[in-house]
Amino acid sequence: MSSSPVVIGLVFGGCSGEHDVSIRSASTVLKGLRSGENARRYKVITVYIDRDGRWWGPELADAVLAGIQSPALPEPLPSAGFHGFPEGTEDVEIWYPVLHGPNGEDGTIQGLFELNGKPYVGAGVLGSAMSMDKQAMKSAFAAAGLDQVPYISLQASELKNHDNRSAALDRIEAELAYPCFVKPANLGSSVGISKVRNRGELEAGLEKAAALDPRLVVEQGVKARELECAVLGSTDLKASVVGEVRFDADWYDYDTKYTDGCSTTLIPAPLPEQVAERIRTQALLACAAVAVTGLGRVDFFYEEASDRIWINEINTLPGFTSQSMYPMLWAASGLTLDQLVHQLIQTAGE
Repeated sequence: MSSSPVVIGLVFGGCSGEHDVSIRSASTVLKGLRSGENARRYKVITVYIDRDGRWWGPELADAVLAGIQSPALPEPLPSAGFHGFPEGTEDVEIWYPVLHGPNGEDGTIQGLFELNGKPYVGAGVLGSAMSMDKQAMKSAFAAAGLDQVPYISLQASELKNHDNRSAALDRIEAELAYPCFVKPANLGSSVGISKVRNRGELEAGLEKAAALDPRLVVEQGVKARELECAVLGSTDLKASVVGEVRFDADWYDYDTKYTDGCSTTLIPAPLPEQVAERIRTQALLACAAVAVTGLGRVDFFYEEASDRIWINEINTLPGFTSQSMYPMLWAASGLTLDQLVHQLIQTAGE
């Protein structure tokens, strides 16, 4: 690395439902980029994407991070969407997206960086897109022989008329038992997910998810421990210690995830070492199945009575908030925040 600091473009915000979480995550990443040796290694240019997809340079982006909220936008506003990289970003050498959900971790912004010819932190276009879409992800996991809870994939179009909707409900009830979970295929942080216990709740849950995504997944509910493993690297991924999430709520929904005191993390998880090692191995296999490099958090269910592990999902841009498992798992594995973000940047373009 040259003596001159590498210019990092830190992108955050976005027009998904996880906008606010992205701001909180970016604040933590920025702290890491300005700590320790990173203060001389990197020069950070912040870029804020508002809720309508417009990109704003450091003047507004720094204000957002300073307040950890969205300030009033300048008038008159351009039309929604991307209109080119904002002024002040011409010198960016490596892009660091801290975006959650659609247009952030689904391959779209990764494709933009590819077209721009600049390296970036995180999974590529294919890995991002496959991991974001639960139907594609589950198909890839199945092909790789990874055990999953029973599930059904369906399209929102199947619910448009009474006969088709009834047939879809009948099929779900025939193949799955209550309770089950209805999910939009392409949202994160439990947005749009419903836990359903009867046919009425199932129909309502499907309508809620269909309003957010044309592709849906219904999963069998299981009584199991919720475990998570972080991965890091380029061609040679490594897995962190395994952590566990415990919570008092009925299930691990958006509010439980991001409200102080609603959940507890145990790192490392109290598990037999052979179980933890199986989870680490499966986390790496999952990344290979969906072409994920850079970083990811792989989530599992573990049923102690049967010693059974089910893979749940992979998140290619996991949260970096004070309550987020990804940085905490690596801290327990020996990496401080500044070391972690440095290693992530080292994976860009490899």
